[in-house]
Amino acid sequence: MVNEPFHLTDANFDETTKKNPLILVDFWAGWCGPCRALAPTIEELAKDLAGKVLIAKLDVDANPQTAEKFQVYSIPTVILLKDCCEVDRIVGLCPRKQYDAALAKHMTK
Repeated sequence: MVNEPFHLTDANFDETTKKNPLILVDFWAGWCGPCRALAPTIEELAKDLAGKVLIAKLDVDANPQTAEKFQVYSIPTVILLKDCCEVDRIVGLCPRKQYDAALAKHMTK
């Protein structure tokens, strides 16, 4: 696990999710203002949770198959995956405490 967001793609998504029991995925695009506003929070989460949770980003324009698979119709959308299954979803720009709360529900103590 790294201390900066991991860049997911259609090509590495399945392999990465199988190797990491808990992943927070930020579905975003470069042209999206709220996505750019969320980026510092995602970077902070990656640093704060390094070694505990994989924090990842997936560009929906470059990786439409994965975005479609998860029915991501609005961005930013943050999806929490546990053991390859979606366990939580946050749509839109939210305060950090909302992401922290979602993670806390699913992190193993």
